[in-house]
Amino acid sequence: MDIDTTQPWGLAIDFAGRATITEAGHTIYVNVSDSSYNSIIAPDSVSGTYAPVTVAAQFTEWGANGSAIRGSARTTIMPIGTAMVVPDQTAIQSVVAAALANFVENTASYTALAAKWTPPNDDPGDGDGDGDGDSTEDPTATT
Repeated sequence: MDIDTTQPWGLAIDFAGRATITEAGHTIYVNVSDSSYNSIIAPDSVSGTYAPVTVAAQFTEWGANGSAIRGSARTTIMPIGTAMVVPDQTAIQSVVAAALANFVENTASYTALAAKWTPPNDDPGDGDGDGDGDSTEDPTATT
C-alpha cells in the first residue's frame, strides 16, 4: 500500500474514520476510531488523558457453498502523556499488511482442514445423514 503523504493517517478517511481500499486484489475496509464514548475530542474527565486510537482493517472473500475466509488486523495507538494521539501515516499501511497476512494464514488453515476431512460415502453431504440428498429426514424411518 502506498502512503498518501498529504493525509494525516496516510489514507483519505471519511468523517467517521472509514476508508475502503483495494490491495492485492482484495477490497479492504479500514476504520480509524478512538475508544471514548464522547463525540467531542477532549481529555477524559477522570484521568486527564485522551482516548487511544484504534486502527482496524478487515475483509472477507466468499467461496463455494457459502464458505468465507476473512483477513483482519487491529492496532491501538496510545496517547503519550496528556497529549492527543498523533496520526501515524504508517499505521494503516501496517494494519492492511497484517490483515493480508492473516488472510493468507486463514487460507492455509482452511486448506489444511479441507484436506483432512472426507465426507462419508453414503451421504451426499446434505447434513441430515440419511443419504438421500434431500436435506430432510427419511420419511420411511420409524421413530
